Amino acid sequence: MFENMDFSKMGEILQKAQEEAKKIQEESEQKTFTAKSGGGLIKVTGNGKGEIIDIEIDDSLLEDKDALQILLISAVNDVYKMIEEDKKLAASKMLGGLGGFSK
Repeated sequence: MFENMDFSKMGEILQKAQEEAKKIQEESEQKTFTAKSGGGLIKVTGNGKGEIIDIEIDDSLLEDKDALQILLISAVNDVYKMIEEDKKLAASKMLGGLGGFSK
């Protein structure tokens, strides 16, 4: 299993991996994600840190509390899903770069 591995390079590879992980995390934190629900009546924006940074609500929903709540929950959940998917993509991108053990 380990016959083609050059472990003398492990420290260098791990350092590069840490640098790449930090870079990917910083890039991810700068991203914004926006989800709409109710045909655009609700718009929720979050950042790569998982924070909700903006919510826009169409005035027509202010009279219908139940619809407002349902659409808001939907949009918030969609934004969180987008953020999680981006984190998974970033993690797989980082792990894909760890193939430097071979001779």
